[in-house]
Amino acid sequence: MIKDDLKKVPDTRARNTRIALDDIFMSALAMFHLKDPSLLQFDQRRWEEPENLHTLYGIKKIPSDSQMLAALDPQDPGFLRVPFATVHRLLQRGNELEKMTFLDGHYLLSADGTGFFSSEAVSSPLCQVKKRRDGTLVYELHMFAAAFVNPHNNIVIPVCPEIIHRQDGSKKNDCERNAAERFFEHIREDHPFLKVIVVEDGLSSNGPHIRELKRNGFRFILGAKPGDHVSLFTAVNKAAAEGRVSEYHHIDPRNRKKVLFYRFYNNVPLNDSHPDLLINFLECVEVGKDEKIRTFSWVTDLPLTIDNVEEIALAGRTRWRVENEVFNTMKNLGYNLGHNYGMGKQNLPIIFTTLMMLAFLIDQTLELGCWLFQAARTKAVNKRELWERIRGHFRDYKVDSMETILRAIAFGFERRSLKEVCVT
Repeated sequence: MIKDDLKKVPDTRARNTRIALDDIFMSALAMFHLKDPSLLQFDQRRWEEPENLHTLYGIKKIPSDSQMLAALDPQDPGFLRVPFATVHRLLQRGNELEKMTFLDGHYLLSADGTGFFSSEAVSSPLCQVKKRRDGTLVYELHMFAAAFVNPHNNIVIPVCPEIIHRQDGSKKNDCERNAAERFFEHIREDHPFLKVIVVEDGLSSNGPHIRELKRNGFRFILGAKPGDHVSLFTAVNKAAAEGRVSEYHHIDPRNRKKVLFYRFYNNVPLNDSHPDLLINFLECVEVGKDEKIRTFSWVTDLPLTIDNVEEIALAGRTRWRVENEVFNTMKNLGYNLGHNYGMGKQNLPIIFTTLMMLAFLIDQTLELGCWLFQAARTKAVNKRELWERIRGHFRDYKVDSMETILRAIAFGFERRSLKEVCVT
């Protein structure tokens, strides 16, 4: 399905090109899906293990590393949003995406920005440029990304990221707020009818961003800190002193040694700069067995009642999932986010990062809805070992599909004697 989408990407190269553009895209996707740490390693695979690239990924002609770089650099990254939407629709048709619903059929979309590349020597025209005190220039790449999450499982379903980069012809750095605006517009275009609750950190709970979320039809649960929202907390504390703030507490059902105290207040101005922007305030204080106190607070457009504050607070605390389950996984568990696969002169870093996220989406989709992948996953100590086993079978055997590899990992090959192997 992804290859069919990539066949539709307009090919503006010269007519005498020998390798189809979709083959080049699929080769790059295969590189990230197999977790190759470098273009060089994939180029070696092209010579030593080409058969499985043909059968598993439908690649007719495999490009060299230089051909891949030259062909992908000028491509429009916007076309890569299509395969993300295709995979999401596949999950919807199979009723697998429903496993991610929470709070009256909504999907929690945990979003945040992260840096993933920094260098003083290597750069791209897309890089953010920072000048240190000693005059040294540092070139960085950042992205704004998000994933559908659920408090009751560890699987995340990522969406197409937005790279924070210099816009064409601009000498100014891009910023996370501008990237977030582009990102949420794209999400609504790709999923016009999906019921989404956006979950973000305290930097996002500002008037312009909240208005943008409302304009695009998103509900929200956004972090709020006393130091950043002085007037809001002053208003809530005043209302509490007057007895107008509701309170509720209970023992945490997931940990009977914790007690959670809530206070909430509906229809309060966000701040003095936006007195007409009314939000609902929720605070959760967690007290553990060691009497250590942790406090969380959010602003939301969801009406707060005693019946729903527990779930809304639980949803608000899923904000960290985009950091732990997406960014940390992609940086530290085999996906090699942050490695330099090529800077190019145009869009190459965006293309590669987006394809890497697409490979991550494929794996998460299988983990959510494929019993065979789940069976193979249980045989591995961790995901790094699973990737090693997949690469090992890919290297050592000619196979007809990824299903064959997963079956071999989950159930093993039929045991044969050394004599039978030699005869074969």
